[in-house]
Amino acid sequence: MTHALTFDPSSLEPEIGGPAPERLISGTPEFRTWNFEEAEGGIYAGIWEATPGKWRIVYDEWEYFHILSGVSVVTEDNGAVTHLKAGDSMILRPGFKGSWEVIETTRKDYVIRV
Repeated sequence: MTHALTFDPSSLEPEIGGPAPERLISGTPEFRTWNFEEAEGGIYAGIWEATPGKWRIVYDEWEYFHILSGVSVVTEDNGAVTHLKAGDSMILRPGFKGSWEVIETTRKDYVIRV
């Protein structure tokens, strides 16, 4: 067993999904997720991609992500708006509530702690 792991989407079939119907605001977004790591303590790491659309997000977990490609807008219920493009990074903390809008198909890598 190696103790190093690379994120190679060609090495793993993605999980296909989308937002829960009750959270969908607009569009027909589709998600593709390559989850490369599930470690003890509720740690997940991988790559996520979504096609255009908008949906509600509610975070009980902590997530760090880095945008690899595309354009998205994350809006917090308090009105704070964050425009995201390739090269941007963000942390969403437990308790975050708002929306995620994909303007151009967006791909990010992520680390989540539940």
